[in-house]
Amino acid sequence: MHGEAPLARRSSGVLLHLTSLPSGRLGPAAYEFVDWLEAAGQSWWQVLPLNPPDAFGSPYTSSSVFASWPGLLAEPEAPVTREELRRFRRRHAYWIEDWERYAGPGAPPGAAGFGGDAASDGATADQVRFEREWQALRRYAAARGIRLIGDIPIYVAEDSADVAAHPELFAHDLVAGAAPDVSHPDGQLWGQPVYDWRQMRREGYRWWIERFRRTLDLVDVARIDHFRGFVAYWAIPAGETDPRKGRWHRGPGRALFDAVEAELGHLPLIAEDLGLITSAVDHLRRELGLYGMRIVGRGFVRRHRRRHAVAAHPPDAVVYTGTHDHPTLAEWLATASARDLALVRSDLAAAGLEDDDLVLGLVRLALSSRARVAILPMQDVLGLGGEARMNRPGTFGGGNWQWRLEPGQASTEAAERLRELTAESRRLAPAPRRALAATG
Repeated sequence: MHGEAPLARRSSGVLLHLTSLPSGRLGPAAYEFVDWLEAAGQSWWQVLPLNPPDAFGSPYTSSSVFASWPGLLAEPEAPVTREELRRFRRRHAYWIEDWERYAGPGAPPGAAGFGGDAASDGATADQVRFEREWQALRRYAAARGIRLIGDIPIYVAEDSADVAAHPELFAHDLVAGAAPDVSHPDGQLWGQPVYDWRQMRREGYRWWIERFRRTLDLVDVARIDHFRGFVAYWAIPAGETDPRKGRWHRGPGRALFDAVEAELGHLPLIAEDLGLITSAVDHLRRELGLYGMRIVGRGFVRRHRRRHAVAAHPPDAVVYTGTHDHPTLAEWLATASARDLALVRSDLAAAGLEDDDLVLGLVRLALSSRARVAILPMQDVLGLGGEARMNRPGTFGGGNWQWRLEPGQASTEAAERLRELTAESRRLAPAPRRALAATG
């Protein structure tokens, strides 16, 4: 594999899910944000999964890994022709009938999404509308030098269209979770069904091939969640409430990715290799030629410092100040210990980036990393605090997944400031072709 190809140039971008736009959906606000990214000298816009979210708003426990969420549509009632429906069903034959059955009459509440009727044509029409709006935005972004990074959650919801259509691909006596570690001494119980990898292999990994195909039809690069689970994953007996009662199981390893690449070719992926990472996980990632992830904030935690301190970042990585699951920089700094703050100032000084504004200093530190790509959550670009946090793992409600930009927050001044920082770190996007043509 040659996963570095689209990511090889030193560059940067911003993480902002569509639901965090002022409108919370596609439409003018999305185009305005692309314009803002261009003005800020960015190359990437990273979003969270585009699939229908669960009842709490999380797109990581979705009713389908193939269907997009019609709740993101700017024009939910836009007309769709029979010919458009026919073409869409032909291109997406692997999964669309499963989605029609799931999201049609008698569907679980909210499964058919926003604005569609309950009939199967309505469910498919919503998907046609999404593809139409999303691809128009993608073309607009590409013309301005902005490419899109998506997200592939490793697991699916128990009550999803995927489990209903392919029950044989899942181990129904086990559920997903995480092993006990220093951060979570009791482990974590996630609850989604895990895969029956033997059956997946017998079927030539077809479900995964089609899942990657669908994702890469929509985005230029995808972050693949919980990459370590493809080497070994922690599974807990179904019905057990204590994650410590789980055990490690062997994942598919390289065989899965080889099968996908044999049919789809180059896979532009970012491996989410956070958490308990073994040498085997690092070996598989390098063998596949995928970029890993580094989190600046973790570089100030003693047990993570060797891997995440900026001075230790390798070039084949994407550096983040944080993700959707982390506190914003301002929130973390407000509660950091004196020891952590001293370490922050020490690292900033070592990099020649001393700054009274520690949020700004850490943004500059992330951008200074040797990692070829840097992604900044919009909350950190704007220096926002805990009120703007996207998600607090292990909690439900309480504002999770609800944060939105206020109109005008993505200001001209903020774009100019980010552009200066991006130029300082030699990550500035090259002028798009349309701009070169206009001046040529």
